[in-house]
Amino acid sequence: MGTFQEIFEVEFADQIRALAKRVQKLKDSILTEEATKTSVIMPFFQTLNYDVFNPEEFLPEFVADVGIKKGEKVDYAIMQNKKPIILIEAKSIQEQLTKHDSQLFRYFGTTEAKFAILTNGIVYKFYTDLEEQNKMDATPFFELNLFDLRDHQIAELNKFKKDLFDVESINTTAAELKYTNEIKRFLKEQWDNPTDDFVSVILSDVYLGKKTRQVIEKFNGIVKRSLKEFVNDILNDKLQSALANTNSEQISNKEVAPTSEVLSNEGPEVVTTQEEIEGYITIRILLKDILAPERINYRDNLSYFNILLDNNIRKWICRIYLNSSNKAIQFNDEDKTMISINDISDLIFHKEKIIQTAQKFI
Repeated sequence: MGTFQEIFEVEFADQIRALAKRVQKLKDSILTEEATKTSVIMPFFQTLNYDVFNPEEFLPEFVADVGIKKGEKVDYAIMQNKKPIILIEAKSIQEQLTKHDSQLFRYFGTTEAKFAILTNGIVYKFYTDLEEQNKMDATPFFELNLFDLRDHQIAELNKFKKDLFDVESINTTAAELKYTNEIKRFLKEQWDNPTDDFVSVILSDVYLGKKTRQVIEKFNGIVKRSLKEFVNDILNDKLQSALANTNSEQISNKEVAPTSEVLSNEGPEVVTTQEEIEGYITIRILLKDILAPERINYRDNLSYFNILLDNNIRKWICRIYLNSSNKAIQFNDEDKTMISINDISDLIFHKEKIIQTAQKFI
């Protein structure tokens, strides 16, 4: 049995995931900023244990004068001892947030608040003043997307709960969070398109010759392929471990439908490949935060490999096409979106889409 703290953290994670499911269901019917605030944003801060109906704690339309402009208002301010500690700028759930950072930037410098949050009810961007005191950083130190929740992000969000909120504690980890996110963003860019500088750094330890432009261009593709193979090897190690713990008898007897055997006496036999099983296990891993693994099944067909919820063919989450040189994954969304993949390891880059599709059937 876990400690009280561990139990509370699990309960909080469940509450956040439940809110995320609710937002997913409501998002298409929320058309205005005011509806976003009342239907989505206020419940989010209620989950953090703030009394959103108490203006001494959660103050709407907080006045933040900016220079000669008087009466400028922030949508909300979380108050402590009658002073703002967190400013919140809210936008419609139908809007992207990239255009609104400057507005919150102006407000931040005129108050005593140490944190600012920009949100559209789905994405929450957390800012502070790591670069220059009392001046809001241009980039957030922490970002949370309700439709792509990670365990470590929920743990960080937990620090913003009313009963746990501590400025010094959050500031201690803010810099690490910010630069961790920046490093991950940089690595993602290099994964997609390695720069000459990045290739040159790698070559400094593996290539003794002169690093001319021609050499760097030659190695660009090698570096890109090496990165993919490295991640693929790591993923395969995890898959093999997961496969070792999977009851093969249960898979063959329960999860494989009759269509996975022989279509007819004269028709070709459907053979489930190791690569298809790896795809199945990968998607089970990617969905583990929202679904119990035993609820995710598969059904193999001649032309594609079905991933199902509750072994129900009407609840297929996605189809993986691996039997030709043009590999792809198709999602059971409104448009039946088809995306090309190079190999099974590419599935990890479509986690958000896989989760969104699966949530339709939960």
